[in-house]
Order: sequence, then C-alpha cells, then structure tokens
Amino acid sequence: MKMHPLHVLVLTCVTLLLAGQGRAESAWNPVLWADVPDVTAIRVGDTYYMASTTMHMSPGLPIMKSKNLVNWELVGYAYNTLADNEALRLENGRNAYGRGSWAPCLRYHNGTFYASTFSATSGRTHIYTTADIEKGPWKETAFAPSLHDHSLFFDDDGRVYMLYGVGNLRLTELEPDLSGIKKGGFNEVVIPNASAVAGPHIRLQAEGSQVRKIDGRYYVMNITWPRDGVRTQILHRADKITGPYESKLILQDQGVAQGCLIDTPDGRWYALLFQDNGAVGRSPWLVPVKWEDGWPVLGVDGKAPTTLDIDVSDQGLGNLVASDEFNRKSGEPLPLAWQWNHNPDNRYWSIGERSGYLRLTTGRVDSDVLQARNMLTQRTFGPVSSATTKIEVGNMKDGDYAGLIALQKQYGFVGVKVQGDSKSIVMVSAQSNTPEEVQSIPLPQQTVHLRIDCDFRDRTDKAYFYYSLDGKTWTRIGSVLQMAYTLPHFMGYRFGLFNFATETAGGFADFDYYRVSDRIGL
Repeated sequence: MKMHPLHVLVLTCVTLLLAGQGRAESAWNPVLWADVPDVTAIRVGDTYYMASTTMHMSPGLPIMKSKNLVNWELVGYAYNTLADNEALRLENGRNAYGRGSWAPCLRYHNGTFYASTFSATSGRTHIYTTADIEKGPWKETAFAPSLHDHSLFFDDDGRVYMLYGVGNLRLTELEPDLSGIKKGGFNEVVIPNASAVAGPHIRLQAEGSQVRKIDGRYYVMNITWPRDGVRTQILHRADKITGPYESKLILQDQGVAQGCLIDTPDGRWYALLFQDNGAVGRSPWLVPVKWEDGWPVLGVDGKAPTTLDIDVSDQGLGNLVASDEFNRKSGEPLPLAWQWNHNPDNRYWSIGERSGYLRLTTGRVDSDVLQARNMLTQRTFGPVSSATTKIEVGNMKDGDYAGLIALQKQYGFVGVKVQGDSKSIVMVSAQSNTPEEVQSIPLPQQTVHLRIDCDFRDRTDKAYFYYSLDGKTWTRIGSVLQMAYTLPHFMGYRFGLFNFATETAGGFADFDYYRVSDRIGL
C-alpha cells in the first residue's frame, strides 16, 4: 500500500536535528553529517556552489548550491559516467572501489562554470564546462595524464594553470582551450616539500591543493598529516603564481582540514573543510576566518567551532537523501539523491515497467554482492539514519539474492535468498572481510519488508538489521554490524538496493518503495 503524499514529502526532505534538541537557532558543524568529502566551493553573486567526490558512483561529481553555506541543495552532476571500462562495469573481477574520480575543483570564469577532476581509473584529467551550473548540459574535455588533486586557476593575464601533486607541488600551464598541457608552457615545482611547515615527520604529504587570488596575492590551501598529530591545514602565499611561496600552519584541530577559502557578499570569510567522521564518511565543516597581516586565521582561538554564528531555521541534508515511492513513468529521471554503485547496465533495471516499482533484473552471474551490477545507493547520515524497503520476490530464480545493504567493504545486508523452490530471509555480514550468512529464516510469502538502522552517535558506528512480514511488526535478524570506514572503498557507508544471481541470470525483484528516516529503533 502506498504512502500518503504528505508522508512522502516529510520523509523526502529529511531534517536532521541535534539529538535531544528542537529546532536549531544557530548552525552547527558538521554542516552536513554525511559523506561529502574533498569539498570545493565558489560564490557567484549571492549564491554558493559546491562540488564533492563520489568516486566510483554514477552519476558523479555532484553539484550543490546554497544561500548560506549551511543548507545545501543538490542540483545535478557534472557527468553521468566517468568512463567505460571493465573496472567501472564491475567486469572480470575488476572494480573501481576507492578510485573513480577524486578531489574536484570548481571554478567560474567569463560566464562559464568549470568542474574538473582526475582519475587513476581512466588515467586522465577531466574538465566539464557549462553555462548553466544548475541545469547543464555539461561538455567534457579530457587529457592525459591524470593530475593528482589539482586546482584549476585562471590568471588575470589570460593564462590558465593547474597546480597539483603530493609533497612537491607543481604548477603546469594548460592550453587556452584546456585540451591539454601547453607545449613549452610553464611546468615547474613551485612549492617543494610543501609539508615542511607542519614539521619533519609527516604521515601524509601535502595534497588537496586549492588556489585563490585574493587582494593581489596567490594563496594555496593544502592538507598534510604529521606522523604524531592530526590532519592539518596549511597555506602558502606568494606575490606571483610562480612563487616564491611562504608557508604557514593555519589550523590543527579535530582533523578538520582540506578545502577552500570563500567569502560572503558582505565581506565575511570562511574555510569550507571536512573531517573524517567515522563510518558515516568525511563530513564538511564550515570554519570562520579572520585576516591578519595578509594571512587567514582559521577558527576561534585556534579551534574549529561546533557552533556557527549563522542562524538557520532547519539544518539538514535537504535533497541529498530522499525517500522514493517509485511512482514515475518509464524514462523519467531518478531523484538526484540516487547514485548507482559503478556504471549501471540500463538493460536490466526499470521504473514504470511495473507501475510504482523499481525492477532490478539479473543480467549475469556474480559471486558476491560487491560485484553486483545495478545496485542503487544513497548516503547514510548521522546522527542516526534508517532505510526501509519492501520487495516482491516471486520472480527470483534459484541462487538469487535481493535486498537492502549497508555498503562498504565490511558490509552487511538483509535480504531474500532463493534455494531451489524455497525462499528465506537472510542476514549476511562481511565484518570479518569474508561474507558470512549469520541467520536464515524461511520466508512463507512472496513479499517482505526490510530495514537497516545506522547509529553514528559518538562514533558508535553500528548497523542493525530487521525484517517484517506485514510492514508493522519488525524483528531483528542476524548480528549487529560494527561498521568501519576502510580505505579500499574510501567512502562512507551507503544504503543500497540490490539483486544478483549466483546460478542463472534473468530473475527479477520488484522494489515497492525506499524510505529514509532520521529515527531508529523499534
């Protein structure tokens, strides 16, 4: 039975309030309690635009807008698919987990918006351009090599550069049409040993470059990580883009680092950075900035504040997460909150083929859910989040699995397993890095409701799994998953809908709805 439209609306725009408190008066950090890493932002007039990393997801390079640097609305993506290769298609045992595209750069120059990124998976640097950042379309220019953590910069003399690299930061001039590195153009290391300002013992060399020209000076923001410290924000400045640069450590608190400087129309300044936030992922922080002697001074008494002097009526994720009743005609776009895990195979999924349902059909045989094609995902979020779905399983085949997953390398899922003529509800855990069927319960009917609750409070990072035969009475199944942010996936946990075959392709599962909530528990 479908939900009342008002109920859908309430769940679609999930509002996240601090635990135990009512409506917020002042904004707080993180401004988005979800995985929105490698933030880069610009201001055009009174509107801010931000881009972030989503790596192996499709579509990718998300574009968000805001009027206050706190409440962000997802308006689109710079690309549908980054490239078309075996890794991005999850073929022949290959995958792009933890890779895909990284650390974008967002720019606005002479009426054109630029969103650039780089990829070891494609081996290229990708630049996407549009005249309308909110509606597109985007045009791609790509070239080799892949310039790591680059910052695209248009100088006042008409020359265009990328500053990039790890440890030793290199400035490379591009062709005026951005088609590649300019032959005979400037191409030198301009900031050698960029981490030196943070001390002699470095765990992570300086990277994550973001370049701005402010009051005639060039400023380069970078992250580094001292061996016995936390992620640290450093900055370099120069009177010429080619240097020489002087350096300063500008923030070392709670691991809040990597991002950009941005100003408001009324002259205030902020740094938009992010923090490693456990299993939910890397979350954006907004840090106030003051200027002293031409240097940005970040934070309050050297600390990144948890409360901001910005009034908001509601603070949350807006449309970065969304419930979905799948009530659309065939061919209509998915809500922007959805991203496919790797490139989808559009032959084997549909909405509208059966009215009001998402149908996932198996197009091949896979050994594990991590290799399953056409897994549809959304972010988990904090402090707590819950996702539920209802699936109809009458057309699944022997060896098929379909269900709801908390997706990372150490995943957990609750779903339906078909074995011969029988069906069972199973909870599978990969907490030990090896999938284990923790519990199996016979399924006496052709439909089942599934739910996952995630608790990210105080870095608890636990996921709980449930099923219901009627959508009203819920029963815990399996074990509690101790979620862990792992570098092989390099992404916060996601909720995902999946269907994969281990024996014979061609079966399908119909998903009736997907609903998210900021409440957990029975």
